[in-house]
Amino acid sequence: MAKLGKRAKAAREAFAGKEDLTVEEAVSLIKANSNTKFDETIEIAMNLGVDPRHADQMVRGVVGLPNGTGKTTRVAVFARGPKADEAQAAGADIVGAEDLMEAIQGGTIDFDRCIATPDMMPIVGRLGKILGPRNLMPNPKVGTVTMDVAQAVTDAKGGQVQFKAEKAGVVHAGVGKVSFDEAKLVENIRAFVGAVSAAKPAGAKGTYMKKIALSSTMGPGVTVDVLNATGN
Repeated sequence: MAKLGKRAKAAREAFAGKEDLTVEEAVSLIKANSNTKFDETIEIAMNLGVDPRHADQMVRGVVGLPNGTGKTTRVAVFARGPKADEAQAAGADIVGAEDLMEAIQGGTIDFDRCIATPDMMPIVGRLGKILGPRNLMPNPKVGTVTMDVAQAVTDAKGGQVQFKAEKAGVVHAGVGKVSFDEAKLVENIRAFVGAVSAAKPAGAKGTYMKKIALSSTMGPGVTVDVLNATGN
């Protein structure tokens, strides 16, 4: 087992015995114990009472964080003609059609969000095995298959976060940076939790939100009181 460094050991000790904190307490604790040389991301992990293998228990959605993510999002858009022009004008980093498909098939995936106009989906569909596992596949349910590509690009660049339950029923995402004011992080976290709560599927039975944990990129995690996180 690797020996813990002084920083990691101190952080572990600071978090020891602390659980089910309020969002405010958890954010304060994480910020106080972040001492890396880079601006860490505040990450949230939510353990949900669902089995995503069943269609009626899939949790998926999108939320615009009120204070952004603090991350520069690179956006790729599948579009032609005027729609391609609109995407570029809105700030898309990559715009293309067959050429973009070929680049992705060749292993070049230099983007964090993929948007497509509906007519491009026959091309994009060929990339399902590549984009799907990376949660990059355009989907009308989260607004990434749309004719309004300019708005989709603007949303993606402005702090919009997609979420999707993994096999074990866990949803995770980055909800800001350690450098953010505590109040802004708290607002972002509650917005994310609220969106996941609103996305509760019809097939979910029993306790929907089982556990919520917050952490920084390199730091230990701490559990948050579920009722507090939902604002109840």
